[in-house]
Amino acid sequence: MPVVGWVLDNHEEYEMVGQYDLPDFPTPIAVTDRNGKSKWTVSIPPTYTFPLTVKEYSDICAKCQEVAAHVRELHGYTNPSQQTQTDYYYEDPYFIDVGDAEKRGLLPGVEGKAWKVTAKAQEGHLVGDRADGLVEKSVCKTSLTFVLESADAGLGPTLMMLWMAYGLAQKEKRSFFIDDSRWAYGDYTAIFKAPPMPNCNPPPRHQMLPCPHNARHLVVSAATAPETFGKSFNAEYENSHRNDVGREQPIYDLARVGYEALFRLNDEDQPYVENRVKELRDMTRVVEGNYNDGMIIGVHIRHGDLHPYEYQYNGAYIPLNLYLQRTKELVEEVHNFSTPFGGEDPVAKQHSFAILASDDPDVYESEEFSGSLRAQEQIKLASKQHIQKANPDKSVMHKFVDETFGWEGGFFASMFWNLGRSTLNNANAADEVQPTLRPSAETMRLRGLIGRAYVMDLAVLGRASDAVICTMSAMGCRLIAVIMGWEKAMEEGKWVNIDGDFQWTALSL
Repeated sequence: MPVVGWVLDNHEEYEMVGQYDLPDFPTPIAVTDRNGKSKWTVSIPPTYTFPLTVKEYSDICAKCQEVAAHVRELHGYTNPSQQTQTDYYYEDPYFIDVGDAEKRGLLPGVEGKAWKVTAKAQEGHLVGDRADGLVEKSVCKTSLTFVLESADAGLGPTLMMLWMAYGLAQKEKRSFFIDDSRWAYGDYTAIFKAPPMPNCNPPPRHQMLPCPHNARHLVVSAATAPETFGKSFNAEYENSHRNDVGREQPIYDLARVGYEALFRLNDEDQPYVENRVKELRDMTRVVEGNYNDGMIIGVHIRHGDLHPYEYQYNGAYIPLNLYLQRTKELVEEVHNFSTPFGGEDPVAKQHSFAILASDDPDVYESEEFSGSLRAQEQIKLASKQHIQKANPDKSVMHKFVDETFGWEGGFFASMFWNLGRSTLNNANAADEVQPTLRPSAETMRLRGLIGRAYVMDLAVLGRASDAVICTMSAMGCRLIAVIMGWEKAMEEGKWVNIDGDFQWTALSL
């Protein structure tokens, strides 16, 4: 644990720290003055490539707690107080922010001669950040940067964290940035429109820290989620006076703020989704003189490598007939008694139908759902069997079918990481984890198509449906609840989980 001598009081002479006294890798460091008083900060060499790796961020978070505890002990506090352990907004009196440490000569910063030239080249890629006219804007006072990188192949958890991080940044009055340098799905703006940009410049990257939470410039990613969205976050934001789903409403509200600001699809997909929603809603309209329009029941079915929470289906999938049965029940609950005199409305029932989104192409062909409509038809996943017997269809992702892989059985992480790779490389694909080789342009194109299909499915289900049936084990299901809005999804009970007796929660960390 590096210990660096320094002088804190303004009237005393500062002891400059040379870059060779500091580690050449990112780590929290303890520092002590000549009187033996200790503080701590986080040292990230300004030449270090941003963003740090998933492992480096995880390591820093673990070490932050160790170094903070060590410094507390040096001050005579051997047992951490309840506050330091649980208070999300606890401010450690012994922590000194990077910017302050640089001002006091503890850290050399980008002005250090050895670092000046290369620091600028290591800045990653902040979405929507433009190099022109930056001189006129000052550096943001506080910020939160969300790094789109995860060891998890799925898009859902990243999307939920992104929305929550945006909501949290607004709550804490932090400027918000997104970095997509190493996102498995490619450029953020290939799927979404760029986020709203603050009227200030992002800070030097080495000042962006994953911990502690009161750091002036915070960086959040899937790797640091337990730090940012863990137990102390829940203790701060859950409504402890409620034991029903209302307990989660403050966290839901953060995600909803992020959804409203960030869930704007690209220029090709956004108009498609809007037209698709209108087209589907128009199909429910009844002729004038009848009582009620029909209902749209959205059905989201996740297969692949994700299995239900429900014990009896663990390791398998919830049977399709249970989704179908619940679909019929939802229509009957409304339209068995929806005429002015409390009678059945057969016309409304005839104009009611299900729309379906699934990662498993075979679900669309199943006996239960062959009569249902796809949520969206802009980008379709297709199984090898389907492509072999079907005529060429431009909207089907043929490229998923090489000699080894069709898009079979749903979304599997191993299949995702190996998209677009040659048969030779695919030999052990089923057992392989995320490849370290830089993905090819074709791989990134295919991943981008998967991402676009996924978010369009969510958008149509969440916006067109009167009610949605899904499984809490799937993050897509939780995201749809956010898209539907609290009143409709929770208060009116139109978000229907059929995977065990679970209430909505944002993340499972």
